[in-house]
Amino acid sequence: MTLPKVSIVIPSYKPEHFEQCLRSAVGQTYPNIEILVSDNCPTEQIRDICARFPEVIYQRCSVIRGDNIHAAFFSGKGTYIKPLFDDDILHPFCVERMVAAMTAHPRVQMTFSASQVIDANNLRVETRRAFEASGSMTGLELHRSMVLGMRNFVGEFSTVMFTRQKLWEIGHHRLFALAGHDCTRGLSDVSAYCNLVEGGDVFYLDEELSYFRRDPRLQSESNPAVNKNFGYCFSDYFDLLLASHRLGVVGTQELLDKRDQVHTAYLQLRGVFFQVEEAWQRYAAYTESLTA
Repeated sequence: MTLPKVSIVIPSYKPEHFEQCLRSAVGQTYPNIEILVSDNCPTEQIRDICARFPEVIYQRCSVIRGDNIHAAFFSGKGTYIKPLFDDDILHPFCVERMVAAMTAHPRVQMTFSASQVIDANNLRVETRRAFEASGSMTGLELHRSMVLGMRNFVGEFSTVMFTRQKLWEIGHHRLFALAGHDCTRGLSDVSAYCNLVEGGDVFYLDEELSYFRRDPRLQSESNPAVNKNFGYCFSDYFDLLLASHRLGVVGTQELLDKRDQVHTAYLQLRGVFFQVEEAWQRYAAYTESLTA
């Protein structure tokens, strides 16, 4: 039986930990993979590292941030797309375990796993487990749990794998948007997960299969000290509640019941991130129109 091809796609910008990242992709136990690097590094460091690995497909990319992620994702030719960001690491069994879960459950459109946060020296900082055991849920359940819980328990893109077919059904312009709200500057991962699992199932693997690096010295989107858009990582939760209500995923009473929690978050963050002030005004106006 032919094993389905998996595209490990690596949108890259930071060279500091890139070789470890790339070696974790090359070292996968699963035999049928392609490794594609979409490089937006301002120097030639990432290109030079890739040149030492003949199995790597290298492309120089002129676009940045979300556009570079798009370029990487949509360049994959495999049945499954496995994102890996430039300073994260995959467990050697990651792809093998995820493919087994996907092929065993035909309705599954995305799988994710437990993960570990590591620091600049690869020391373990925090173990993240979404659930106590492996298992499946519907895409609708995942969407509702993340939005109503106002929490991304799936994790970053490096912890998921999804079908290329569903990615292309969504298309470039809708991947990071929900009901017209663009999450490119904030919760692009959460909006993408909601879209990728729509109409299907999700499988969670209670195994530590990826390692997310937290290094405050780097120019990372997850570093609030250098990311001027970091406030959208909070304000987008307000807007995703409204978007999910427009889609019929969240009921009117459920949306109104979140008002106290949203207001508390607004009070805590309004002096820190201007985006939260604007999002609260949208939330308040929308919910007031529902009760008028």
